[in-house]
Amino acid sequence: MSQRYFILIVVLVFAYSGESRRQPFACDPANAGTQNLRFCKISLPIHVRVQDLIGRLTLQEKIRLLVNNAAPVERLGVSGYEWWSEALHGVSNTGYGVKFGGAFPGATSFPQVITTAASFNASLWEEIGRVVSEEGRAMYNGGAAGLTFWSPNVNILRDPRWGRGQETPGEDPHLVAQYAVSYVKGLQGGGGSGNTRLKVAACCKHYTAYDLDDWNGNDRYHFNAKVSMQDLEDTYNVPFKACVVEGNVASVMCSYNQINGRPSCADSTLLRDTIRSQWHLNGYIVSDCDSVGVLFEKQHYTRYPEDAAAATIKAGLDLDCGPFLAIHTDEAVRTGKVSELEINNALANTIAVQMRLGMFDGPNGPYANLGPKDVCSPAHQQLALQAAREGIVLLKNIGQALPLSTQRHRTVAVIGPNSDATVTMIGNYAGVPCRYISPLQGVSRYARTVHQQGCMGVACPGIQKFGLAEVAARHADATVLVMGLDQSIEAEAKDRVSLLLPGHQQDLISRVAMASKGPVVLVLMSGGPIDVTFAKNDPRVSAILWVGYPGQAGGAAIADVLFGAANPGGKLPMTWYPQDYVAKVSMANMDMRANPTKGYPGRTYRFYKGPTVFPFGAGFSYTRFSQHLVSAPITVSVPTLHFHDLVSNNTTTSLMKKNAAVRTIHTNCESLDIDMHIDVKNIGDMDGTHTVLIFSTPPDHTETKQLVAFEKVHVVSGAKQRVKINMNACKHLSVADEYGVRRIYMGEHKIHVGDDLKHSITFQPSLEEIKV
Repeated sequence: MSQRYFILIVVLVFAYSGESRRQPFACDPANAGTQNLRFCKISLPIHVRVQDLIGRLTLQEKIRLLVNNAAPVERLGVSGYEWWSEALHGVSNTGYGVKFGGAFPGATSFPQVITTAASFNASLWEEIGRVVSEEGRAMYNGGAAGLTFWSPNVNILRDPRWGRGQETPGEDPHLVAQYAVSYVKGLQGGGGSGNTRLKVAACCKHYTAYDLDDWNGNDRYHFNAKVSMQDLEDTYNVPFKACVVEGNVASVMCSYNQINGRPSCADSTLLRDTIRSQWHLNGYIVSDCDSVGVLFEKQHYTRYPEDAAAATIKAGLDLDCGPFLAIHTDEAVRTGKVSELEINNALANTIAVQMRLGMFDGPNGPYANLGPKDVCSPAHQQLALQAAREGIVLLKNIGQALPLSTQRHRTVAVIGPNSDATVTMIGNYAGVPCRYISPLQGVSRYARTVHQQGCMGVACPGIQKFGLAEVAARHADATVLVMGLDQSIEAEAKDRVSLLLPGHQQDLISRVAMASKGPVVLVLMSGGPIDVTFAKNDPRVSAILWVGYPGQAGGAAIADVLFGAANPGGKLPMTWYPQDYVAKVSMANMDMRANPTKGYPGRTYRFYKGPTVFPFGAGFSYTRFSQHLVSAPITVSVPTLHFHDLVSNNTTTSLMKKNAAVRTIHTNCESLDIDMHIDVKNIGDMDGTHTVLIFSTPPDHTETKQLVAFEKVHVVSGAKQRVKINMNACKHLSVADEYGVRRIYMGEHKIHVGDDLKHSITFQPSLEEIKV
């Protein structure tokens, strides 16, 4: 260890152990005035402590706790608190609660969510959440972050133009739901139902049907999402329900937009009745920032501001990100439009989460020892590299052009506007990374590089630098073109209008491919899909990799895959459409299902039947796998509670009529677990990972297959691994009808294991269970 490095460590440790360590939020044992207060008694149940604290607050103190920058209650020894911290794919300084600098100059920046989702690896998602929460806790202890992180974003990537699609786990409800549950569990430390403790408090956002920012005169502040009950049930709400019911998330954020004419944050059916009563949220509901102000000032939902304050609190909102409730709630109480009891109920939800976080337990707790040494640790940075590797998707590989060889490809031309990218790699809602490894730096570890940008940024407005790029490709043993998008093209408040590469990027790729003497590899950075049909069909483009926004270690991961140190195993979490798709489809149309009579082609792989550039689930490996179905049930008996619960689409109801269906609420779902065993064999000559994708198509339905389960497995060359898939008929194989009611249809359900295996499971009513 160098003397300079040793001195740096001493300085950081001194800074952390001294002035930067956070004082207790409340219940400081050094404060004699609060020692005997009941809300400080750790031995008491949390709900008792919460009610004791609320009972000591004045109305004005309560109102100042309804907003994200909650004011201190100094007479009770309670500090002020900033609720808004972010941790989408690493601790982020997007919110006011996180400050980098001093003992915490940065935090591990993992790949953007869309990239990590491409791994289809639930254990990886949970591990990333665990690491992010460890770094978040460490920063909280040092006074540099909060403990309430408003992440993850679990909206469905409905439209390929959405600027925030990069933040989401993709277009499939089951995939997004499983990501949400895994990441939330990792963040919260397994905090479940009841009054269990939390490592940090996660927040699933933006509820609901929120997936348009600014497109063709429609913006998120004014947009009224017209959504059918069917789409709400089987698409938009699926991840949020999973967050609450399975992930036991501590918070849900309501969105800016209206849903069928009512602002999300003032809709009691969505908030109080669904999240709180049906799904049993154990936590708080928060508005997207300034949403309460937006519904009054921009949407004109109420005539007076105090009416907006009352409407949101009555609907079930507990916390306002923004100042609106702090300003207008007093008048709402004075005029009788909202009661102090309703305010107490909101505070009970927020304060209970703070107590579950240990914020009222003084300076001690299970995470009190975390500090700067636990942020940007070598293990955490290695996980960021692993995640980036697992998220890379191989979309084309002619004649096994990849992996490149360090012996045959000694000189590599690295070309393109993202070839030496750093900030671009981390996408949005990112913090300050521990370090960057750009694609150019990554490739330089394997070969001598010749670097040319080719374009002035991803906008690529001119061709002035094309000549130098062609010369570089002409004299190199291989060419790597790193192209795509960045936050100037797709971002929050910025939706795309085109699926094509910006500016002259396509021309640069084609000209360089023509000039190159060796294999040409196209590496695409983006959050959303891109129409690269020209490159897919161009035989001179040997291989295509999609890397999303791969995080701080993205360049190293790209190079590892290019040269075979890592075998790509990622799968696309979204459909890549041709450019003419967006000419036919308005972003404002929220319908998922196709409507041929209106020329509407539908959305996502589940309902869209047209041509694709690359389909959902696409992705190759450097090796080959075979799948063999070992065991799966052939028939499943579905018990029904009453005779009339078995309904039919036909005029006459018959137990054995092929269109008959049972409501999931009218059967014993716990008895309807289904196990499948599948052998996966690596029949190639390289170790690799394989994703088992299980799709289902219900009987007599024209809708396309729906992902119902997936499992990631690593198999060494020549070996075999057995994969167990567990499904539940109610959760995975039911179908939402036009009223949003889930039913299990009787008859033959077709089960697809990827593209090469098919199996049928016939559901039949269990007659002996029926009670007349």
